[in-house]
Amino acid sequence: MRLLKAGPLAFLLLLPAAVWAASQVVTSDEPGFIYLLVLFFHQVLFVFWLGPDIGVYMWSTKAVNPQLSPGQRLAAGRIMRVIGLLPQVCMSLMLTVGGVLTELKGIEHPWWQMVAIWLLGPFWLALTLLVYTSAGTERGARLAQLDIWFRWLMVVSVPLSVIYAANTGRLADWPWIMTKLLLFAAVVFFSLRMRQCLAPFVAGLEKLAAEGPSQQLDEVLAKSISRARLFMFASWLALAMAAALGIIQPGTA
Repeated sequence: MRLLKAGPLAFLLLLPAAVWAASQVVTSDEPGFIYLLVLFFHQVLFVFWLGPDIGVYMWSTKAVNPQLSPGQRLAAGRIMRVIGLLPQVCMSLMLTVGGVLTELKGIEHPWWQMVAIWLLGPFWLALTLLVYTSAGTERGARLAQLDIWFRWLMVVSVPLSVIYAANTGRLADWPWIMTKLLLFAAVVFFSLRMRQCLAPFVAGLEKLAAEGPSQQLDEVLAKSISRARLFMFASWLALAMAAALGIIQPGTA
């Protein structure tokens, strides 16, 4: 059973290794193979981001349902946390995969920028997994705060990079990529707001486990989830818009 739960995450983690291995055997007369492979990885990240996110939403309705037993509601909350890891993993890898994809598409990056792009994904992924595995500990609390600061850094730095690209004309032939980057920054912002809105929900589940249900607690849980859903829906819209831009590619020269 544990292997089944770990399967999707292991698949995502092994994909970068598959891309690297393929790059070692591809021949010079197949210039498009690596691009298609990275593009496939990019699409897989989108699927594993949005799909489990919808699952989190569905289980949240059970976690706040007062008609269910406390045990069922707590189980729903635990499932939300488990499947909620996958969207976080996909978010952490998306900029690196997207950056590599744009390089393969013909948008050249300085060497130092490509180094930063390659290091970003593994660092963010490691931080995400450490936050998940250390939850409930003092170390986990420090890591969670670091994760929040890092996401705010992404919220600020990604739009600044877009402004730089717009002023220098680096992406003049690919204006839709700039829009996708802004949408990514928006999704990261929405994730921060969701985390803030869900703080009472997480505390409420702990209280539910310790003290049992009450009308006041039910109201706290429902209100917390209701607020968080606004940002969840906004992130879904932003992801859908980004996917559409990737397909249509408006303004491409």
